Amino acid sequence: MPIHKDQRVGVFVDVSNMYYSAKHLYSAKVDFGKVLSAATSGRKLIRAFAYAIKADVGSEKEFFEALDKRGFEVRTKDLQVFYGGAKKGDWDVGMSMDAIRLAEKVDVVVLVTGDGDFSALCDYLKNNKGCRVEVVGFGRTTSSLLINACDDFYNLEEKPDAFLIRS
Repeated sequence: MPIHKDQRVGVFVDVSNMYYSAKHLYSAKVDFGKVLSAATSGRKLIRAFAYAIKADVGSEKEFFEALDKRGFEVRTKDLQVFYGGAKKGDWDVGMSMDAIRLAEKVDVVVLVTGDGDFSALCDYLKNNKGCRVEVVGFGRTTSSLLINACDDFYNLEEKPDAFLIRS
Protein backbone atom coordinates (compact mmCIF):
# COMPACT_ATOMS: atom_id res chain seq x y z
CA MET A 1 0.00 0.00 0.00
CA PRO A 2 1.60 3.30 -1.06
CA ILE A 3 1.45 6.46 1.07
CA HIS A 4 -1.19 9.07 0.18
CA LYS A 5 -2.67 12.10 1.95
CA ASP A 6 -6.12 10.56 2.47
CA GLN A 7 -4.85 7.69 4.60
CA ARG A 8 -6.19 7.51 8.15
CA VAL A 9 -3.35 7.10 10.64
CA GLY A 10 -3.13 5.84 14.21
CA VAL A 11 0.09 6.49 16.12
CA PHE A 12 1.24 4.46 19.14
CA VAL A 13 4.28 5.69 21.08
CA ASP A 14 6.32 3.57 23.48
CA VAL A 15 7.53 6.56 25.53
CA SER A 16 10.01 4.66 27.71
CA ASN A 17 11.67 2.97 24.74
CA MET A 18 12.11 6.26 22.91
CA TYR A 19 13.18 8.16 26.03
CA TYR A 20 15.94 5.71 26.92
CA SER A 21 17.11 5.38 23.31
CA ALA A 22 17.54 9.16 22.97
CA LYS A 23 19.19 9.39 26.39
CA HIS A 24 21.61 6.55 25.67
CA LEU A 25 22.48 7.49 22.09
CA TYR A 26 22.48 11.30 22.28
CA SER A 27 22.16 12.36 25.95
CA ALA A 28 19.04 14.17 24.78
CA LYS A 29 15.26 14.01 24.98
CA VAL A 30 12.77 13.24 22.23
CA ASP A 31 10.60 16.01 20.79
CA PHE A 32 7.44 13.91 20.59
CA GLY A 33 5.53 16.66 18.77
CA LYS A 34 7.99 16.52 15.89
CA VAL A 35 7.92 12.73 15.93
CA LEU A 36 4.11 12.83 15.63
CA SER A 37 4.36 15.19 12.68
CA ALA A 38 6.84 12.88 10.93
CA ALA A 39 4.72 9.82 11.73
CA THR A 40 1.63 11.29 10.11
CA SER A 41 3.50 12.79 7.13
CA GLY A 42 0.60 15.07 6.22
CA ARG A 43 -1.97 12.28 6.40
CA LYS A 44 -5.17 12.26 8.49
CA LEU A 45 -4.42 11.61 12.13
CA ILE A 46 -7.26 9.65 13.72
CA ARG A 47 -5.72 9.08 17.16
CA ALA A 48 -2.30 9.27 18.77
CA PHE A 49 -1.47 7.44 21.99
CA ALA A 50 1.57 7.87 24.23
CA TYR A 51 2.19 5.04 26.70
CA ALA A 52 4.22 6.05 29.75
CA ILE A 53 5.21 4.66 33.12
CA LYS A 54 4.70 6.77 36.23
CA ALA A 55 7.81 6.60 38.38
CA ASP A 56 7.08 9.56 40.66
CA VAL A 57 9.94 11.71 39.43
CA GLY A 58 9.87 15.50 39.57
CA SER A 59 8.79 16.79 36.17
CA GLU A 60 6.63 13.82 35.23
CA LYS A 61 3.29 15.66 35.45
CA GLU A 62 4.52 18.50 33.23
CA PHE A 63 5.86 15.99 30.71
CA PHE A 64 2.50 14.19 30.50
CA GLU A 65 0.73 17.54 30.09
CA ALA A 66 3.13 18.49 27.29
CA LEU A 67 2.33 15.24 25.47
CA ASP A 68 -1.38 15.98 25.83
CA LYS A 69 -0.93 19.49 24.39
CA ARG A 70 0.85 18.00 21.36
CA GLY A 71 -2.18 15.86 20.54
CA PHE A 72 -1.48 12.62 22.35
CA GLU A 73 -3.89 10.64 24.47
CA VAL A 74 -1.58 9.84 27.36
CA ARG A 75 -1.92 6.42 28.98
CA THR A 76 0.00 5.94 32.19
CA LYS A 77 0.72 2.98 34.41
CA ASP A 78 2.52 2.80 37.75
CA LEU A 79 5.99 1.33 37.86
CA GLN A 80 5.80 -2.10 39.50
CA VAL A 81 8.30 -2.70 42.27
CA PHE A 82 8.67 -6.32 43.33
CA TYR A 83 9.90 -7.83 46.56
CA GLY A 84 13.68 -7.68 46.42
CA GLY A 85 13.71 -4.39 44.52
CA ALA A 86 13.21 -5.58 40.93
CA LYS A 87 11.23 -3.09 38.83
CA LYS A 88 9.05 -3.55 35.79
CA GLY A 89 7.09 -1.16 33.66
CA ASP A 90 5.94 -1.76 30.14
CA TRP A 91 2.89 -1.22 28.00
CA ASP A 92 3.46 -3.88 25.32
CA VAL A 93 0.12 -5.66 25.79
CA GLY A 94 -1.91 -2.46 26.26
CA MET A 95 -0.32 -0.81 23.25
CA SER A 96 -0.93 -3.90 21.13
CA MET A 97 -4.56 -4.19 22.19
CA ASP A 98 -5.23 -0.52 21.39
CA ALA A 99 -3.61 -0.91 17.96
CA ILE A 100 -5.75 -3.98 17.22
CA ARG A 101 -8.92 -2.18 18.39
CA LEU A 102 -8.19 0.87 16.25
CA ALA A 103 -7.12 -1.14 13.18
CA GLU A 104 -10.67 -1.20 11.77
CA LYS A 105 -10.75 2.62 11.73
CA VAL A 106 -7.34 3.36 10.19
CA ASP A 107 -5.38 2.53 7.08
CA VAL A 108 -1.97 2.94 8.69
CA VAL A 109 -0.66 2.03 12.14
CA VAL A 110 2.55 3.78 13.15
CA LEU A 111 4.48 2.23 16.02
CA VAL A 112 7.02 4.56 17.59
CA THR A 113 9.33 2.10 19.30
CA GLY A 114 12.35 -0.08 18.79
CA ASP A 115 11.03 -3.06 20.73
CA GLY A 116 11.19 -6.29 18.73
CA ASP A 117 8.28 -7.71 20.72
CA PHE A 118 6.02 -5.67 18.44
CA SER A 119 7.06 -7.63 15.32
CA ALA A 120 4.20 -10.10 15.92
CA LEU A 121 1.78 -7.15 16.13
CA CYS A 122 3.09 -5.89 12.77
CA ASP A 123 2.46 -9.26 11.17
CA TYR A 124 -1.04 -9.48 12.65
CA LEU A 125 -2.08 -5.97 11.58
CA LYS A 126 -0.76 -6.45 8.05
CA ASN A 127 -2.07 -9.95 7.44
CA ASN A 128 -5.33 -9.96 9.40
CA LYS A 129 -6.45 -6.33 9.43
CA GLY A 130 -5.09 -5.09 6.10
CA CYS A 131 -3.23 -2.18 7.69
CA ARG A 132 -0.01 -0.66 6.48
CA VAL A 133 2.39 -0.75 9.45
CA GLU A 134 5.17 1.78 9.81
CA VAL A 135 7.78 2.00 12.54
CA VAL A 136 9.53 5.13 13.75
CA GLY A 137 12.63 4.66 15.87
CA PHE A 138 16.35 5.08 16.30
CA GLY A 139 18.10 2.64 13.97
CA ARG A 140 20.75 1.49 16.43
CA THR A 141 18.19 0.64 19.12
CA THR A 142 15.43 -0.75 16.91
CA SER A 143 15.18 -4.52 16.62
CA SER A 144 15.92 -5.93 13.19
CA LEU A 145 12.89 -8.21 13.71
CA LEU A 146 10.67 -5.13 13.96
CA ILE A 147 12.28 -3.41 10.96
CA ASN A 148 11.80 -6.53 8.85
CA ALA A 149 8.18 -7.00 9.96
CA CYS A 150 6.95 -3.49 9.12
CA ASP A 151 6.11 -1.97 5.73
CA ASP A 152 8.37 1.05 6.25
CA PHE A 153 10.92 2.14 8.84
CA TYR A 154 11.57 5.81 9.57
CA ASN A 155 15.03 6.06 11.11
CA LEU A 156 15.22 9.10 13.39
CA GLU A 157 19.01 8.82 13.29
CA GLU A 158 19.03 10.09 9.71
CA LYS A 159 18.10 13.57 11.05
CA PRO A 160 18.53 13.34 14.82
CA ASP A 161 18.62 17.09 15.46
CA ALA A 162 15.13 17.42 13.95
CA PHE A 163 13.70 15.15 16.67
CA LEU A 164 15.81 15.79 19.75
CA ILE A 165 15.77 18.33 22.55
CA ARG A 166 19.25 18.90 23.84
CA SER A 167 19.69 20.43 27.30
